[in-house]
Amino acid sequence: MALLEREQPALPLTTQAALLDLNRSGLYYVPRPVTPAEVAIKHAIDEVYTRYPFYGSRRITVELRENYQIKVARETVQHYMREMGITAIYPGPNLSRHNPEHRVYPYLLRNVTAAYPNHVWGIDITYIRLHGGWLYLVAVIDWFSRYVVSWELDQTLEMPFVMAAVERALAQATPVIWNSDQGTV
Repeated sequence: MALLEREQPALPLTTQAALLDLNRSGLYYVPRPVTPAEVAIKHAIDEVYTRYPFYGSRRITVELRENYQIKVARETVQHYMREMGITAIYPGPNLSRHNPEHRVYPYLLRNVTAAYPNHVWGIDITYIRLHGGWLYLVAVIDWFSRYVVSWELDQTLEMPFVMAAVERALAQATPVIWNSDQGTV
């Protein structure tokens, strides 16, 4: 906690916590490091999912037990898949029906071809597997030149790192603004 001064002899942590209206139990919390076994299981899940993106937790658990000799419970695989943000690819119910209460936004780039730099930009978020865990990568890409306008890495999928990448991209250049009503720039 940046607001607290742990080495302050005149003002104990309990008093500082009371002044800042903080719960004392949070002051002593030390995050549990990720164990090598958990990282190994997550890497194996990632390998199986990369090969078979349509496998759910049941099939991945069987694959881990049979081909990776990892004894793991299905609930653990589900928990790790949720943490990693991966789900099996399968057809959902009534995919062609839309909810009449939801507004349908037009696809503004239907008849547009990226004809010059900074005409059309795209953004994508993905994760990168590392030996000790994962990092998330966001990239802003110019569709015409396939140039990466800006990118950012972070350990979590929270909004600030995405906004930082977009702000840095907009500081470099500005994409063309499309007027969908008139079909002109």
